[in-house]
Amino acid sequence: MPPQPGLAAEVVAAVTESDTALALGSGEVPVLGTPRVVALCEEATVKALDSALDPGTTSVGMRIQLDHVAPTAVGHKVRAEATLERVEGRRLTFSVSVRDERGLVAVGKVTRVLVDIERFLEKCR
Repeated sequence: MPPQPGLAAEVVAAVTESDTALALGSGEVPVLGTPRVVALCEEATVKALDSALDPGTTSVGMRIQLDHVAPTAVGHKVRAEATLERVEGRRLTFSVSVRDERGLVAVGKVTRVLVDIERFLEKCR
């Protein structure tokens, strides 16, 4: 049985120097980099599916639509939240957001696809 809409999870992280746009090569300022924001959102989607998938099945990222709307400085904490909104066959669409203590940092959608792990890895060989 596929996962059902409403599954949700959050991930909390403290922003470090290694999370900055400068360190990640995505910009020239020492604030939370967009690649790290994306990773936090994906981590929250994976966590939301933790106990909802059959053995031998996982999900892989397919599409990310994200607006990174506010900077977050090193030392601040961010919370990424993901909620499964829609299930279309093997496609799972999550609404995601990231917030710090000042408010909204990023908002968007993450689409993941359910795959059989062995068959998926065969495609890499």
